[in-house]
Amino acid sequence: MELPLVVGVDGSEPSLRAMDWAVDEAARHGLPLRLVHAFLWERYEGIDLRSDLGRPSGRVLAENIVGSAAERAWRRNPAVKVSTELVPEEAVSALLLEGRNAAALVTGSRGRGELTGLLLGSVGLGVAARAHCPVIVVRGDKVAVESKHERILLGAGDPDTSSEAVRFAFREAAARAGTLDVVRAWRCPAHETADHPASANEPERYHEERASALLDAVVHDAVADHPDVRIRRTTVEGPARKVLLHRSAAADLVVVGARRRHGHFGLQLGRVGHTLLHHAGCPVAIVPQPV
Repeated sequence: MELPLVVGVDGSEPSLRAMDWAVDEAARHGLPLRLVHAFLWERYEGIDLRSDLGRPSGRVLAENIVGSAAERAWRRNPAVKVSTELVPEEAVSALLLEGRNAAALVTGSRGRGELTGLLLGSVGLGVAARAHCPVIVVRGDKVAVESKHERILLGAGDPDTSSEAVRFAFREAAARAGTLDVVRAWRCPAHETADHPASANEPERYHEERASALLDAVVHDAVADHPDVRIRRTTVEGPARKVLLHRSAAADLVVVGARRRHGHFGLQLGRVGHTLLHHAGCPVAIVPQPV
């Protein structure tokens, strides 16, 4: 039985946009779609939880939200199998719980009740920084959200910490029949030391060649597994977060890895992932790598 693609819905425009994206994604991969609504969100919005019908108004509102979302999903693609779930938990806790049995989690960039000026809402950030399955935060312009660039962007990390992100990116590129841009950023330290004698004469060339070798090592196995994927390899000098942020403007999805240490319950999100979640020009996939 295939694990579902789980999307958090709360009736807000960003969450409906994320759900539309998730419907298309489920169709690409032949996955069922699960719509999840955490109905304790209302306590933060001053909604009266009493009802003249003798039922909690929060429950009625929650049922309306998931019912409307399911109908919208069916209209978008009747072939996608959709189920719904109401979870009496905080939004982050509910989605993290659902993520234990999900192919991936999908959220909008902000939720209902969150300030419109926020670059990224607390729910999206909390889920992306803690989940042990891939998390996609749907953001960016219409062209990117509707996958019209036909290009996936992968930030290539180190070989021992990015294998899951690499596999995820190759599967996405294969499902979309698009180009996979694999980018490795590199930096040339201002002052080389005797610890790097090979770089003494041509430091830029040394670091660029090293980045190229690491990139090849990162994608080696995935290239063999996906021979039909069109791949473009690029090494770029500069901070990884700035390089990927710039290139996200021409991508449908940017994919980066994140380390997940067992037993650690705080935010586990590096600077690159944090920057992309707040500023990327397209949806962002954070793919955890257990370490």
